[in-house]
Amino acid sequence: MSSNQPLRLVPGMKVRLHEFDPNQKFDWDKDTAVSELGEWQARLEELQELLYADGSQALLVVLQAMDAGGKDGTIEKVFDGVNPLGVTVTSFKAPTPEELAHDFLWRIHKAAPPKGFIGIFNRSHYEDVLVVRVNNLVPPEVWKKRYDQINQFEKILADNGTRLLKFFLHISKDEQKERLQARLDDPTKHWKFSIGDLPVREQWDAYMKAYEDVLTKCNTEYAPWHIIPANRKWVRNLAVIRTIVETLQGMGLKYPPAEPGLDQVVIPD
Repeated sequence: MSSNQPLRLVPGMKVRLHEFDPNQKFDWDKDTAVSELGEWQARLEELQELLYADGSQALLVVLQAMDAGGKDGTIEKVFDGVNPLGVTVTSFKAPTPEELAHDFLWRIHKAAPPKGFIGIFNRSHYEDVLVVRVNNLVPPEVWKKRYDQINQFEKILADNGTRLLKFFLHISKDEQKERLQARLDDPTKHWKFSIGDLPVREQWDAYMKAYEDVLTKCNTEYAPWHIIPANRKWVRNLAVIRTIVETLQGMGLKYPPAEPGLDQVVIPD
């Protein structure tokens, strides 16, 4: 991944993750990036209020990563200071019996943000072509159809006023080991460690292949994927927030017109 390679993937390109360096920092330096983050956070706060006031569009942010990839940390840092009344965060776990009784997108569509809101998916509908595929939870003839179904679903959202941004937080296997070990070494982080993470780590290569197919087959103009180099948390945070802010700035948001006659209003004592 060269320093000038765009984060946003080009639709139709074949993605090979080994060509993307998770240590990439572009031409940024840490001190400047950390300083700039506050400015981007302030701008995001303004734009989120404008999105809410405008009320004609929504923004859906999808975060996918391997275990310890930084999904929670990204949400915490990027959306720090944003009014929680205008933001929804949905974390998708193993489906419930009720959810399994419906199509795989049923629970996802219910969680899509209403107009005026930013919705954040911590994991998403893509688990149904990732964990489901790697662990053989459904036959290949089932999950292979889901790429087109996902594209159609995202097109429905886009056609109805929801802008989609999808981020793959790309860490190396070595970096994951360090982060998992840090959780194991710190008693206050034990709640974040799961023995179940270890078998998933052993499936690393299978997951990379599954992610490559996701990033290749479900990358569209209306729902683009961005590969975020995430070994350095400060790079990850700056790359994600810049993309979100620039997207919101390009959505043509406007404050609604004021009530007529406000210029005549006198606030009584």
